[in-house]
Amino acid sequence: MPQQTIKIVSAADFARNFGAREAFALDVLVGLSETRKRLPSQYMYDAEGSQLFEQITQLEEYYPTRCELDILRRHADRFTQLADNQPFNLIEFGAGSALKASCLIEAFRKHQLDFQYVPIDISQSALEQLAEDMIGRFPDLDLMALISDYSTGIKWLNNRYRRRNIAIFLGSSIGNFSHAEARIFLRSMWNGLNNGDNLIIGFDLKKDIELLLKAYNDPKGVTAEFNYNILRRINRELGGEFDIESFRHIGTYDVFSGAMESYLVSLKAQEVFIHAIGRSFSFRPWEPIHVEYSYKYLESDIETLAAETGFEVIEHIYDSNRWFIDSFWRVRKNDTDGTTRLV
Repeated sequence: MPQQTIKIVSAADFARNFGAREAFALDVLVGLSETRKRLPSQYMYDAEGSQLFEQITQLEEYYPTRCELDILRRHADRFTQLADNQPFNLIEFGAGSALKASCLIEAFRKHQLDFQYVPIDISQSALEQLAEDMIGRFPDLDLMALISDYSTGIKWLNNRYRRRNIAIFLGSSIGNFSHAEARIFLRSMWNGLNNGDNLIIGFDLKKDIELLLKAYNDPKGVTAEFNYNILRRINRELGGEFDIESFRHIGTYDVFSGAMESYLVSLKAQEVFIHAIGRSFSFRPWEPIHVEYSYKYLESDIETLAAETGFEVIEHIYDSNRWFIDSFWRVRKNDTDGTTRLV
C-alpha cells in the first residue's frame, strides 16, 4: 500500500498575518488591566497545556470524556445515518488527540462511507502531531489538516469542495463560552456551513454539585497545573515574571450562572512585570484571575441555543448516566439555493 501523504493547509496564514504573539500580549494586557482580572482560557492550550488536558481527561474524577466516549461507542451506527450515503467532510473543531473522532471514523469506515477528515486548529504543531497519529491509526484515511480559525476554515473548505459537511464540536467545549459568546460562536459557524449540513455538539449537563467540584479540583493537582500553564506560557513567550508558587488554583460552582469557574488567586501582595508588554501588574492578597468558564446545561437550554442560532435539533443522545449529551443539529437557512447567507 502506498504511503499516505499528510496534507496540512493554511487557510489564511493565520499565525503570520495576524501576529499570534502580538495578539497574546494584547489579550493579556487587556485582561490584567480590568478591575476583575481575567485571562482567556484559549491560551492554556499550547503543547504543554494540551498534554496536561489529556491527563485530565484520564482522571477518575473527570467524567465528561468517559461519558462522551460511552455515547460515541454505543451509538456509532446512529451517527453514520447522518451521512445519508453521500460524500462529506468530517470537520472537527478542537480535535486534541482525536480519540473521540476516531470512534466516528471507525464507524464511517465500517459502513464504507466516502468522507474526508478535516481537523481545524490555529496551531500548526498540534495539527502536525494529530495528523501523524491519525495516519498511524488509519493509513488510508483521507485527511486534510487545516490551519485556521474555525469560521475562516469552513468558508475556505466550502469554496474548494462541493460536498456536505458534518461538523463535530465535542468534549463540552461549548461550555467554555458564556451564553452570549456561545450564540456568537454558533452563529458564526452557521454562517460558514451550508443549508442541510449537520453539527454534532457535546454538552455537559447540570448535575450534583459535589460531583462537579471533584471533577475540577482533582486531588492529584493536574487541573491546577493545567491552569498554572497560562502563567508559565506568559513567562515563556512574553517575558513574564510570574512566581507560580505565589498563586493558588480554585475551582468553584456559580449556582446562578450554572458554570464551574476556575481562578488563580494571588497569595500575597505582588507586582508582576511582563517584558513584552513593558509594564507591571499589581495584585492584592487573595485577588483572583479568572481563567476559565465551564457552563453546564439543561436539555431546554440546548434547544433554545439551537433555535437562537439557526439550527434545528434532530436528536439528543445521552450517556448511560444521563450526565452528558451529544446533540445532533441541522443547519436551516431560507436561501432557496442553499448557499451561505450572512447575518
